[in-house]
Amino acid sequence: MINDSLIQKVKSTFLKRFDAEPILSFSPGRINIIGEHTDYNHGFVFPAAIDKGIVSGIQKNNKNHCTAYAMDADEAFEFSLQKIKPIKNGGWKNYVLGVIAEVLKEGRIIYNFDLVLAGNIPPGSGLSSSAALENSIVFGLNELFNLEFTKEEMVHVSQKAEHNYAGVQCGIMDQYSSMFGKKNQALLLDCRDLNVTYFPINFEGYDILLINTNVKHSLAESAYNQRRSTCETIAKHMGVSTLREASYEKLHAVKEKITSEDYQKALFVLEENDRVLRASKALTNNDFTELGRLLFESHKGLQNQYKVSCPELDFLIDQAKQNPNILGARMMGGGFGGCTINIIKKGTVDAFINTITPLYYEQFNKNLSQYELQISQGTYKIE
Repeated sequence: MINDSLIQKVKSTFLKRFDAEPILSFSPGRINIIGEHTDYNHGFVFPAAIDKGIVSGIQKNNKNHCTAYAMDADEAFEFSLQKIKPIKNGGWKNYVLGVIAEVLKEGRIIYNFDLVLAGNIPPGSGLSSSAALENSIVFGLNELFNLEFTKEEMVHVSQKAEHNYAGVQCGIMDQYSSMFGKKNQALLLDCRDLNVTYFPINFEGYDILLINTNVKHSLAESAYNQRRSTCETIAKHMGVSTLREASYEKLHAVKEKITSEDYQKALFVLEENDRVLRASKALTNNDFTELGRLLFESHKGLQNQYKVSCPELDFLIDQAKQNPNILGARMMGGGFGGCTINIIKKGTVDAFINTITPLYYEQFNKNLSQYELQISQGTYKIE
């Protein structure tokens, strides 16, 4: 569960700034074991909520405006519910405003309130701090004003906020896994109909290790949107609504009508969907060797077919492949930086980190960060 000191920090800051007792909630970040760039193609993903996330405190006020304060940025802003619009280069503020805008679009009535936010998700790590932030806000508003949103409706509010106010045309995975995560379980999520199957995660002698490259290349968001647009265009060529509806035969039939690069991107999505389903079978059979092999295969596709990796990520995967204590590894998230996810033998993390850290620094003049995580519960009210 979330760090108690973070909860106390938000609570005491809220009391100090606004002289009121807040409603507190926690919304987690997520990892994704396998299934990258498949969610916006209505495919399969295999995420899990983690024990790092956002704590929010919220309460009504008697003023003529709202105030939101982000403790990590040490930044506050005031806004009117009657004049909600995106702020140019607004950063975290646009997530707040975006959620409010989508809540109002749903015809729900809210009044002026104060909000305090703080988190412990490392920035730029690809652990979906934005989805955690969005979910924490809509969940808090739902509790405060008895809006009667279902959790699924809240997920859609958060996703639309990301689309319309952050400008990222994301799929549903991040928001869904943050909201619906279960302790020690991963979600096999069908992003077409939101059917979910939970899988207990116990790697029997292995841990999940995330290694952060500590880079985020500037093309990440624009390339993400461009990949999504490419997938939608290829789906139209095949006469289907999304690549989820496509088959290898249909894709092969339009091969001459699209570039070889775009063909490979679409092929990757079809293959990645297959890998997710094979990974769920491997977990069912406790075949962690097969699961690891699928992770390495996924990275190869992300690197060479979908082309969303970068030299720093590829370097870490190459190092992981050479280590007999690592069953599998791949880049995780949108790409062009962020973390690799590694399934590594218990007790060998320090030796691996001590080996690769100087090599990475020598190659890229950057330090690495590492995170060992627990798989956690989804968004909930802190009592």
